[in-house]
Amino acid sequence: MDWMTWYNGLVKPSWTPAPATIGLIWQILYPIILATFGFVFVQAFRGKLGWWIALPFAINLVANLVFTPIQFGLRNLPLAALDIVIVWGTIVWSALVIWPHYRWVSLAQIPYFVWVSLATTLQISITWSNR
Repeated sequence: MDWMTWYNGLVKPSWTPAPATIGLIWQILYPIILATFGFVFVQAFRGKLGWWIALPFAINLVANLVFTPIQFGLRNLPLAALDIVIVWGTIVWSALVIWPHYRWVSLAQIPYFVWVSLATTLQISITWSNR
C-alpha cells in the first residue's frame, strides 16, 4: 500500500491539519530555516562562531530530514515520535545558544518552534492512538 493510503488509515485526532496545509506551512518554514541555519553554518566556517554553537542546528537539520523517511518509508511511528522530539529539542537548544551572538536568528526560529510544537503533539497523539 502506498504511504498516503497507510497514513489515511491511521487513527488521528480531529484537529489534524490537512496534508495540503502541512505542505504549505513547510513551504513557508523551509526558507526561514535555510536562511538562518545557512547563516549560522557560514559564520561557523568563517570562525566567527564556535562549532558547538552550530551543533544543535546540524542535529536539527539531520533529524528534520530523516523524519519523512522514518514516518512514511519505514512507517515506524514510535521512532518518528522520538525523531520529532529531537527536532523540537534542538530548536530550543539552537535558539538558546545563538541568542547571545545573533538574536535575530533566535527570534526567527519562533514560527518553526510553534509549528514543531504542534507537530510533536500530533505525532505523539498519532503514535499513542495507533500502538
